[in-house]
Formats: sequence, structure tokens, C-alpha cells
Amino acid sequence: METIEFARSDPFWPRVLVEDGALTLEVVGGADALHDPRRFRLPLRDAHLAVLRQDRSRHLLLWSALLPLCDDAGTGGPLDEDAGRSLLDPILLGSPEQVDAFFRTIRRHRGVLVAHGADPDLLDDGQALAATADVHETPSWHRAQEDEAARRRRQRGVRLSALDTAVLTYTGQLLHASTIPRRDPDAVDPGLLPAVLDVIATADGAAAGRPLLRDPRRGRTGVDREAWDEMTSTVEAALRRVHPGLSRDAVRSVSFLMCSEATDRGRRQPFDPEAAAPRAGAGGRPLTFTDDQEVARTWTPGDDLSAAEAFWSFVAERAGTDDEVFTLEDEHVGDGIQLHFSADSVARVRTVTGAVPGAETQYRVEYGLVDGLAHDRAIVRAYIDGGFAALEDLVRWTPDPAELEERRRRRAGR
Repeated sequence: METIEFARSDPFWPRVLVEDGALTLEVVGGADALHDPRRFRLPLRDAHLAVLRQDRSRHLLLWSALLPLCDDAGTGGPLDEDAGRSLLDPILLGSPEQVDAFFRTIRRHRGVLVAHGADPDLLDDGQALAATADVHETPSWHRAQEDEAARRRRQRGVRLSALDTAVLTYTGQLLHASTIPRRDPDAVDPGLLPAVLDVIATADGAAAGRPLLRDPRRGRTGVDREAWDEMTSTVEAALRRVHPGLSRDAVRSVSFLMCSEATDRGRRQPFDPEAAAPRAGAGGRPLTFTDDQEVARTWTPGDDLSAAEAFWSFVAERAGTDDEVFTLEDEHVGDGIQLHFSADSVARVRTVTGAVPGAETQYRVEYGLVDGLAHDRAIVRAYIDGGFAALEDLVRWTPDPAELEERRRRRAGR
């Protein structure tokens, strides 16, 4: 038989139970394998209970010191009762000076302290009781998240100005840099909003409303990372030139916003907008697409998609299946191109008809280096429009694979 002897209004605070005539402290912390909260118990004395009733500050400090022990217990292990009992007298019965000194030597859950109103600066100074003098029973976990984000920035040597904070609030990245940024003017202090909008206008001008096109090599929603990096550099350079006082975090947040919005615009575009409509040069010949898993697809004039868009859709669909080589060929003529995405190279292949009837078919193969996805797109467009000959000036071709590798090494600076 057990009864509740003392509990605060928030059910997660440690409460005191009477169990078979003995006082027990019950603390909720950690989670079991099903993610349900775990409950642990420690024996308690009347003197401890008296302090818990009267002193909310020490009650909270004890809770914060017990939570790391709960975490140590994991999903099914026991609480280290010796360690738990060793916390009771120093925190509940020690003098203010002893409590502060003791608290500097132990682990504690800073988040639960700050969420209930503890002063972060006083905590940093080691003044545990002063920091928790005005704590409240209802937590604000948003406050704890803000404190944790500020601590992580301080560890990186970043100090935010009022404008930095307002910019990060506007983009929704004050707490978590990995959050997808957005535009939220209502979240910003009206007095700082004009300055924030001036920062955003600078970035908008640098991004110039351009889309970041999808990269089919990364799947249907993949982003062209080279174009992303280029836009990031352009936006950040403009921000540092016009607003030199902005912190690195604020600059990165705004450039992330610009790139995210450009990506959204790009995902509403074809894979290659320059070849979205059927093109005249490809009007009379079917084309076959294959990957290196021997999956094939045929494009026929009159299909809903242009040949280029159909090819890039095929690449996007097959990306992530260990495919590294994609081929686009005109089987009737006997020529085609192979795109080697992982090697940043391309091959053009033409069937050579031998003079001797029945002889084994021979092929003329030439190789060249490719400079990014835009170059790949241009090669595909050129082949679709003009066939084998149209590729002549787009790539520096060589029939020698060894020469290609030498060019690759020179380009890499090795």
C-alpha cells in the first residue's frame, strides 16, 4: 500500500511516497524500450521531505542531479542507488555555499533547470542556488532549447548580436541550424524587422530568383550541388559586403534560405528546361536508354516528354541502384553516348562496318572529360539534336583511355 505524501503540480517533478510506512522519493527519468518514461525510487528521511516541501529551488536541483543517473540506467537497468543517496544530504541539507560547491563537481541536467526558470549566466558562474532562486513549476522547454543553442554557439566562438538573433528568428533557425529555413516576419521584434528585411533583400538580389535545377544523378528530388555551392558563395559574398557585421551563423542561415527556395523553384522545373519541349533534330528517330544494370527504355518521337527529359527521368528513376554508366543510343544508325557520372567523363561510340561480310562488329570509341552536370546536359541535348557529329566541339575527344586518365590527373592538379 502506498500513498502520495508530497507532490508538486507538475507530475514530472520527483514526488514523495509513503510505502509500507517508509518515505520514498520517486523520480521519472529516461525511457524503456517502448519509449515510455521510467520511474525510479530512493529511500528518503523526514529531514529531506521537509526541505522538499519548503524549498522549490533545492527540489529542482536534486531532480537535475538525479536525471543523469536515470539516463545511465538505460532502458532496463537499475538506478545506482548509492550514487542517488549520495546526492540527498549535500543538496537538501547542505549550506548554500556547500550546495554551490557540490554542484560544481557533479553532473546535472542543465535543460530541466533552465526550462524551469534557472538563470543560465549564474549557472555558468557556479551559483546554483542563486540561479534557481525564482524557478517555477511549469517548464518552458523552448527556453531550454534557446539556452542549449546559445551554449553550442559559444563553444564555437560565436556571439550573436541583436540583428543576428532577429535574422535567425526570421528564418526559424535560431534553435536548430538543420531546420529547413522559412520567412517568418511575425516572429521578429517589430523594431528589428526593417533591418532584417534589408538583409533578406540583399540576399534576394544576389540570388536573383534563379532556380536550382534538380540533379537526376541524385534521384527525382536531388539537387545540383555545384549550383547550390555557387549560389551559397554568391549570396554569402553579397551579405558580407553589404552587412559586414553579421555573424557567420546569420549569413549561413540566409544563404540556406535562398538555396532552399531556389531548390523549390527548381523542383517545379523540368530536369533540363532548355530541352523540355520536343526538339526538331530528334523528330525522326527512336532512341534507347540503358543503365549498367541492363535496364532499357525506348523513347519514340511523339511521346509526351522530350527525348532529353525522358532520358533524365530514366536516370533519376534508376539513380541509387549502383548505376554509374548510362547510355543513350540510336540503334538504327549504330551510335550513342555513354555518360560516366562517377568519373565525370563521357564516351561516344560509333559502329564501324567491316569490309569483310560476316566479320565481328567493331566500334570506334572516344573519351572525354565532363565539367559538371550542365556539361552533361549540353552533351545530351547535342546528341539528341545532331547525333554523333554534333558532339565534336563539346568535348576534347581521345581514343586512348590512358591519355584520358592523364588529362584527369592534370585537371586534378596531381
